[in-house]
Amino acid sequence: MAWIGLDLGTQSVRAVLADAKGAVLARATRPLTGRRDGVRHEQNPQDWLDAVDAVLAEVTLARPEGIAICSTSGTFLLTDRAGRPVTPALMYDDARAAARRDQIVDADPDRWSTSMQPTWALPKILELVADGYDLADHRVVHSADFVAAHLVGHPVATDTSHALKTGYDLNAEAWPAAFDKLGLPLTAFPEVVRPGAELGRTPDGVPVRAGMTDGCAAQIAAGALAPGAWNSVLGTTLVLKGVSNELLTDPTGAVYSHRHPDGGWLPGGASSTGAGVLTELLPGADLAALDRAARANGPVDAVSYPLTKTGERFPFVAPQAERFTLGSTPDDLHVYTAVLQGVAFIERLAFEHLETLGADPVRSVSLTGGATRGGYWNQLRADVLGVPVELPAVPDPAYGMAVLAASGGTDLTGTARRMVRVDHVLEPRGNRLDDLYGDFVAELDHRGYRA
Repeated sequence: MAWIGLDLGTQSVRAVLADAKGAVLARATRPLTGRRDGVRHEQNPQDWLDAVDAVLAEVTLARPEGIAICSTSGTFLLTDRAGRPVTPALMYDDARAAARRDQIVDADPDRWSTSMQPTWALPKILELVADGYDLADHRVVHSADFVAAHLVGHPVATDTSHALKTGYDLNAEAWPAAFDKLGLPLTAFPEVVRPGAELGRTPDGVPVRAGMTDGCAAQIAAGALAPGAWNSVLGTTLVLKGVSNELLTDPTGAVYSHRHPDGGWLPGGASSTGAGVLTELLPGADLAALDRAARANGPVDAVSYPLTKTGERFPFVAPQAERFTLGSTPDDLHVYTAVLQGVAFIERLAFEHLETLGADPVRSVSLTGGATRGGYWNQLRADVLGVPVELPAVPDPAYGMAVLAASGGTDLTGTARRMVRVDHVLEPRGNRLDDLYGDFVAELDHRGYRA
């Protein structure tokens, strides 16, 4: 018995085939490209389908028991009633509709004043309506839903995780009544089901199950599904996810929560900082060699706030935030290490913010994402956080979706306990760079980013 997980990322589509013991039987990946124009970021939905067909052909060694799909949180398109795309995919970080946030907040201030961010899907849906798209004739479809529909041959429901940034009310488990004030017909929005629910079957009879967003998928792959355990996904950007029994309320709007498939909540947030800035600051550099040099050299007296673009979403909301560096970075090694330290500082600040909201103290952090290939960076993050960091054996959102598919919609935590393995644990060495961290936070405050 084996299950397939699919991950629709920003730069690639990945597939993993895993068995009941968690062994990876096959992998495949295909690249994706997008179009950026200022604050706009789009992809061609057909590219997803072509890439998905290719990776599935490569990993399907025998008939799998199920498939689940994750995708970037807040990425969507409009289709016609038959499911054919009528717009490009508007990506999770597309900021064209930032000014629409106030319109949404005015429709329901109690609900959205602290829980709606400018790059979420709902503002962009309003922008498309203003551009002339009549939602009476169209459907809002998240990227994972679009691929699932392709696999089963008909439009499908979405899941509570992908629906969050489209405005779905996770408490009431319903699309909000305030959509009427915004002129949005409920008929344009899909039915919503819990992750793991069956959406349909492929022509070969394979169940396609409702997935979750990529951050939640990585959390599943890390096995961080109990209070006190956290997952930090570091790739182009940084995403933190944890578990709480009660819903955390953040008056700043930086923290939002998904529903835990087994009950409770998955609080966290997505930062605009991350490893993506390294390719901009150090084009063509051998990052592996720099990581080895950083391990030998150790910390530096400089820190960069490594924003990949203007604006921050977590652990504070500051649309005006811009990248900066404190201290001297005379060479590539200093530039590299200053970025690493900046990401680690943002992680520490994020956990401090989460604990002020009532989250359980951080007991351990699982590290996933492409940046985990940097050995020194992993140790530095353990040192700065002051807690052990765990490196899962298969730190891949696609693997998390294979685990979700294997759960069949019941006891995800138990299924992950059986399938997920920790490859290595790094203990903190006590060097938390406290003085430099204090200077970094003070500079954020001086610039008004945390006001």
